[in-house]
Amino acid sequence: MLAEPAASSRDAAETAALAKGGRTSFFGYVLRLAARFPFLFIAGRLYGAEALGRFAYATMVVELAAMLATLGLKRGLAEDLARRPDDQAGAVADALLVALLAGLLGAAVLVALPELLFPAARLHPLDRWFALIIPFIALADIALAGLAFHHDVAATVRARSIIEPWMLSIAALALAFTAWKGDGMLIAYVLSMLAAFLAALAPAVRRFGWPRGWRFDAARLWRLVRANGPLAGADLAEWGARRLDIFILGRFASAELIGIYYVAQQIASLPQRLKSSFDPILGPVLTRNLAAGNLVKVAAHVRQISFWVASVQLAAVLSLGIVGQAAMGLFGPAFASGVVVLAVLLAVELLAAQAAVAEGALIYVARGRNLTWSVIGLVVQAGLTLWLVPLDGPLGGAVGAAAALAAAALLQSVAKSRLLAARLGHPVSGWRWSLLLAALPAFGAGMLVLRTPEPIQLTIGFFAILGTFGFVMWRFGFKGADRLLLGRGLKQLEADAAGLPLAPILPGHQAS
Repeated sequence: MLAEPAASSRDAAETAALAKGGRTSFFGYVLRLAARFPFLFIAGRLYGAEALGRFAYATMVVELAAMLATLGLKRGLAEDLARRPDDQAGAVADALLVALLAGLLGAAVLVALPELLFPAARLHPLDRWFALIIPFIALADIALAGLAFHHDVAATVRARSIIEPWMLSIAALALAFTAWKGDGMLIAYVLSMLAAFLAALAPAVRRFGWPRGWRFDAARLWRLVRANGPLAGADLAEWGARRLDIFILGRFASAELIGIYYVAQQIASLPQRLKSSFDPILGPVLTRNLAAGNLVKVAAHVRQISFWVASVQLAAVLSLGIVGQAAMGLFGPAFASGVVVLAVLLAVELLAAQAAVAEGALIYVARGRNLTWSVIGLVVQAGLTLWLVPLDGPLGGAVGAAAALAAAALLQSVAKSRLLAARLGHPVSGWRWSLLLAALPAFGAGMLVLRTPEPIQLTIGFFAILGTFGFVMWRFGFKGADRLLLGRGLKQLEADAAGLPLAPILPGHQAS
């Protein structure tokens, strides 16, 4: 009889931990977005769409190289730390070393071939050396992943949501009035990433300390790289799904069009980031239940997070999509034409929600199959993008690139949720009819908002749509544990859940 209340308390603690981690990290992303909008405004008004497009393409390639340099350890480091509880400093040192070596290799390639960063553009004097920032980005990601293992989400918020974006905005503004304006945004980006690197490394050193008795062991490092190969592949596929559109568009379209597409993508990325805000705490909770063989609880947690993500995403899609033209016009008259692209990209985020959450569990129970579906989705997206982008149409194929991404997102959402449900033996979908119930009055409010001037749309109107959806959802859709996402109660449960260990995965749950 005593076991049931204990299990119930533990389940509530896990749900509270998921809610708290999601709130903290999502709040951090809101802060990051608040700082990112000034940068987009500065870039659009002071530098122009063409310069912004050049910046967007170069930073996309650099971030791809940095993501590859992490070798899947942004998510895989947690397992290595769990296997080496008495030598966590050594585990972090191993991860940092392999990321450093891979980052230096990627930087060397791009320094030798700068045209990969700046296609069809005249190189500026500093452009060749821009790729040297790659190792610093990769090392910061590894350090933050190690801190996330100990539920230190605040470090990520501080580095990625406050220091990095505000340094970018302030430096870009200052450099716009200097002789370095031609490379102003790129220099600002380098400064922001260096600042984020220092902000990530300092708390990691305090948390783990310097490794004692550590020595270089090529065989151990190779085993680490090999074990995280599937995760690295999944990271690449996920990155490709989010950046392949700009990569292909950059080969067919002007820098100005890429700049417009980039701004639409940045606005639309708000809903997508909600899923990643659960990652630091989702892994420990899922692995703990998988190790105990409690597949019912794993499915329940996936359903809960899927519902939370879908709720916030749908609210963002409605509020941002309806006032999209006014929002895009903030960054300059040329950007207002991208409203259709923004609408399609917002739909993408809604379609991709279930796949994104399902993957958080699939990387533990079906890594190989998850990677296979990621690659299939990437191939489908690439084929559709290559077909649609060169066609004559609105915005020179930009809508085609977004539509191809939407089709691939829908395919992966269906496939991955079905795969996870089959592996767990329980439903994992977070869809509820209350989402539609809340969307209808919010859409009606949006139609009234569109009758007002643009300044009203972006202020009162935006919050009226968001508030209408939120009120109906809170009143009729959120029940019981659902309200933990925005609730302030259950402090003791949250404190208990903060200490949840990351249990090692049982061998049977690593099958592909």
